[in-house]
Amino acid sequence: MQTQTQSLRAYESVSQATMPGREVEAAVLTKAARKLRECQDNWNAPNREEKLEEALKFNQRIWSIFQGELSREDHELPRKIRLDILRLAAFIDRRIFETLAQPSPDKLKIVIDINNNLAAGLRSRPSV
Repeated sequence: MQTQTQSLRAYESVSQATMPGREVEAAVLTKAARKLRECQDNWNAPNREEKLEEALKFNQRIWSIFQGELSREDHELPRKIRLDILRLAAFIDRRIFETLAQPSPDKLKIVIDINNNLAAGLRSRPSV
């Protein structure tokens, strides 16, 4: 099993190194949604707290990176789109903290949906 995990990580690293930026962002958002969905689907698992914290922190890191990038004045996206995504990131932050404080599988749905919808948009729309 360990060898398969190492092989998968190596493949993911190579894939991400050769993917265009938007595709990398879409893949990371999809992975983040998948981690949350696994927690939601296995809510009564004995290791739920550990997996939930890992999934929420992974999501938080991703959205923090987006916030940092979108806060740059020289970012290529139009200002209005950047502000809209930053507002969305602030909402995600609040939902993550709420879920950490009072875990509930229902609280994960909106973050999963946002991640998946944004990933789909990144995959289907041309660069701005």
